[in-house]
Parts: sequence; structure tokens; C-alpha cells
Amino acid sequence: MIYDRFQQEAIDYINQGHSVIVSAPTGAGKTAIAEHIIEECIKKGEGVIYTAPIKALSNQKFRDFRVQYEKYIGILTGDVSLNPDAPVLIMTTEIFRNKLLDEPESLNKYSWIIFDEIHYIDNPERGSVWEESLIFMPEHMKLLGLSATIPNIQQFATWIESIHKKTVKIVIENKRLVPLHFYFQCHNMVADNLNKLRRGRNVRPNKLASLINYVRDKDGLPCIYFVFGRKRAEDLAFELMTHDFLDTVDKDRIMEFYSSLCEKYDLTHEKSANIMIPLIERGIAFHHAGMLPTLKEVIERLFTSRLLKVIFTTETFALGINMPSRSVIFDDLRKFYGRSVQNLKTRDFYQMAGRAGRRGIDDEGFVYSRINPHRIRYEEVKNIIYGKPEEVRSQFNTSYATILNLYEKYKDNLFDIYPKSLHYFQTKHTQQKEALRLMETKLKLLKEWDYIGADALTDKGHFAKAVYGYELILSELYQEKAFEHLNESGLAMMAVAAVFEPRKHQYMPSISHAANEIKRTCESIFRDIERKERNNRIYPLSKIPNFNLSKATDMWVNGASFANVLKATDTDEGEVVRYFRMAIQILREINDTPISGELRDRIWNTVRLMNRDIVDAEKQLREG
Repeated sequence: MIYDRFQQEAIDYINQGHSVIVSAPTGAGKTAIAEHIIEECIKKGEGVIYTAPIKALSNQKFRDFRVQYEKYIGILTGDVSLNPDAPVLIMTTEIFRNKLLDEPESLNKYSWIIFDEIHYIDNPERGSVWEESLIFMPEHMKLLGLSATIPNIQQFATWIESIHKKTVKIVIENKRLVPLHFYFQCHNMVADNLNKLRRGRNVRPNKLASLINYVRDKDGLPCIYFVFGRKRAEDLAFELMTHDFLDTVDKDRIMEFYSSLCEKYDLTHEKSANIMIPLIERGIAFHHAGMLPTLKEVIERLFTSRLLKVIFTTETFALGINMPSRSVIFDDLRKFYGRSVQNLKTRDFYQMAGRAGRRGIDDEGFVYSRINPHRIRYEEVKNIIYGKPEEVRSQFNTSYATILNLYEKYKDNLFDIYPKSLHYFQTKHTQQKEALRLMETKLKLLKEWDYIGADALTDKGHFAKAVYGYELILSELYQEKAFEHLNESGLAMMAVAAVFEPRKHQYMPSISHAANEIKRTCESIFRDIERKERNNRIYPLSKIPNFNLSKATDMWVNGASFANVLKATDTDEGEVVRYFRMAIQILREINDTPISGELRDRIWNTVRLMNRDIVDAEKQLREG
């Protein structure tokens, strides 16, 4: 195989036994470097772990690699465990971090760890997982980090070298094999230069049809249209139904393919799959997290077949999933970042824009941005597109479960871990003091709340260290023996409530007496947790359980069809599946804690009742 310059440079370092971090544009071909490691490890009989930031990407990598490497591939994501002893094991970064802390000896046979999208370390919600994974990475493992552009890649590599005392080589590629050309729609006109549009005085709204016709006339299809809202993706797709992008032959081909996939994934009678039909037969579709996972996979397959011409999708479509197109359109250059709507980060812009221009198919790619001068100034647009990508910054905030795991190994010396963090490496003294205060305060509270006894974890502490993210509420319920009094439906409702995040102003349906009892118990416990965390300036606060899905959960556990379950909630169907799967993972984690045999049997039965049909993630992968 003939490699590009940056691919060959990385492979040469790997062959010399070095860890490597690669910074290159989206679509540049970074996966080829990972494939080289996988093939070499298979030849030598060594193990390799491939981590990805989201389950959808883990699942896609499993499907792709299984075609290439067959029996050598396994996957472990919490709700999926297929061939878990395979020499090439794909997992989410959370699973890898948990193994590092809970069962490090299970990693002895793996010589490489590959972190896809390693810049995710600066994700506010989940970045700590990447940081902990890199801090506790076993000394015998070598590292390959793959990322979109990281301006401070040298700093990042130097940090890893400082904690592991071994060389980390960096490889940088700034050029794209397929160049991008930028266009802008403003006042319903399209131009390749913002200044041409800026001089216009005739203020008119941007029309979707005008832009799509322009893209089509420039031979810019297929096209990925990025939006920052699920409903917006659907509305725009149906607005475009006045267009038909397929001739008779392709129309027959795509409908035959769609029908066969729907039959394969038991979607033939699903309302959401049937709603999509008039779009599909015109070469149009939408794709977002609120859809059924199986329907999303069907749409992805249609897109890779090149029969779909325009897909309206949210930004997760850009995260490592190999779905290139000829053109990319941005519906907006502003999005919600955790607490407020802000201008797109330059790095996020190029993560999505990089899907334009298919390597080996297109000579060039096209990126269109729809500009509303009342929402964003021209100077801001230029900063997003032509500015320097943001540096990767630490989001370190150690969880209660991590502190308990560290205490078990290091006792009060666990604070010696903090100076090894990227946060310590990057920040000033005042920020370092605050991070250390947070760790110390969490440990103090864990001792006060009887998670830690005389220099050892209590039963409650052993329980809490297994349930990352929901430690306090679930552990207090465990101590109160609340789980012992719950039947399968109650256990399922409790687990779903622990993970569920309601949308703003989401409707709260009436719930049963049994669910209300659980809810009151949770609220009483949570008030005490929240008061103590606020008094001790701990942030972010622990998550409160939300019982919006209680009725739907009860129906599902008692055998109702998924269609009937959806009538009991206003939550998107894909979200219902996701929360049920997350709840199953929580229940499995609880079963690895010191609980009674009777409760363990009841939990396994609860998992069996929940993990069926559309919720069974393994079934989707097996059939795929």
C-alpha cells in the first residue's frame, strides 16, 4: 500500500516502537495508521484496544473492522459485549478507564491503545475520562492518538511524556488531499466571498431551495446539511420534498435497498420508517439522535451507497463516522455549548466541514455557510472559518467513583495523582489549588458519608465505585436497602430515572403509585446530597433522578410493544432506546457490587425483560 507522507511518517515511528499522536484534517486518512497497528498486532499475536468517544462510532468501527479482520475483532461498550476476549477489542473510552481502575490485569495482553478523536479530552462533560485514561495507561502499552487539528499538539505530547517517561512522537498534516472551497448564502444570494454579499442592501431571507439549486447546478451532490436541532433537521427535509434528485432507475434501486434494510431490521411496520419513505424516494433523508438506532443505521447505509443525495443531520454525523460527501452545508454558525448559544469553534467547524470532498472520488470539496447578519457579524464568520483552531484544554474533574478506586489503591496518597494531570500541566497555581480542593472535599464527604471506613472502603464504598456517574444517589438507595423492596418494574424505573435527562420544559406524565413511592424516596435522599454538595462548593452537582419515563418503562418491562410504549411519553423514540440501554448498563454495574443473591437474580431478570427487540444493541450488531 502506498501511504501519504504523514501516514508513512507515523507508521515509521510505530515500527520503531514509539507512541504517536497524529493531528490531521477530517477525512485525511488517519484510520490507515490504526489499521497498520491492528494488522501488525494480529501478525505478532499481540492485543490492541481501539477506543472511540461515542457508542455509535464504536459500533461502526466494529462493523468495518469485522469485514477486514473477522474473528479477531470484539466489542465492549457497556450495553454490547461481542467476542470480548478478541485480540482486537473496540470499546468506549469509559469502559477502558473503568478497566484501568477496576481490573488493570485484564489489559496485560494488549500492547497498544488507540484513542480515536483524542481531542475529546476537552469535552466539558466527559473530558475527564480521557485524561484519567491517559494518566493510568499501563506502562507496557503504547499509544496512538488520532485527532483533528490540535494547535498545541506538542504540549499535549510533552505532558504524556512527562507522566510516562517515554517518547511520544507527533505527526502533523495541515493540508487536505481534497481541497475545500467556501461559499456563503446571505440575502438569498450565494457567493464565494463574504465581501460580495456584504455590499448588498436588499435584505431578503435565505431560501433553502435557492441554495440547494445552486449546489445541484455546481455538481455538488451528495450533500450533508448540518443543523443544530432535531426538529429543524426533519422540517428542512420535508421542506425539500418539492425537489426530486433521482431518476427512475435510481428511485427503484434506493427503494428496493431501503425496503430490504427495513425488513432486515424489523422496521417495516415502524411509523418513523414509513414516514421517511416519500423522502427516500426523492433521494432525501434526515438523521439525528432522536431516531431509532436501527433506522439511523439504515440511513447511513443508504448514504454510503451514494443513492441519497441530501441528508439533513446533526453534528454527531461528523464525529469519526465515515460518511463523506461532495458538499457540506451549515444551517447556522452558532450552536448551544452547554450553557448558552455561541459561535461555532473553528475546530468544530472543520470537524464537520471536513466531510466535504471524498478522498479517491472528488478532486475538491465545497462548504456552504448560511449567514443571517442579524445573528452573526461578518467578522465573526471570518474568525470561525479562517481563524486558528482552538487549543485542547483540560476539563479535569474527578468523579466520586474514581476517588474511591484511587483511595482503595493509594489511600490518602491519591492526591499525588493530580500533579500528573493535564490540568496541572496547563493551569496556573490558583486553578490547581481549586482542582485539588475539589478532590479533597469529595474525599472528605465520602468519609463522612461512610463510603470509607478505617482506611478501607465500606460495602457502600465498593458499591459506589462501580456505578460511575450516579454514585451517590444509587449508593444511598443501596444503603437504605431500597433496591431489596423493588420488583423488576421498580428496578427498571429506578435505573431509567437515574440516567434520564429531560429536555427543557418537557412534559411530566402522571406516574403510578409505585413509581411515586420510589420518586419520593429519591427526592428525600437527593435533597440531602444536594445540600451537602452546595455547602461544600462541589460542582457539577450530582444528577437528580427524573421519572418522566416511568410509565413507559413499566409498560416495556411488562411486555408492551415499543409502539405502545411511545404513546406514554413525549420523548423521542431514539432517546427512549438510548435511556433503556443506559439503564441496562447501570443494572449490570450494580450486579457487580456486594448485593444479595436474591437481588442479583431479580436484576438479571430485569435486564432480560428490558433488553429485547429494538432495545437489544447486540442484536443490531449481530444482524448488521
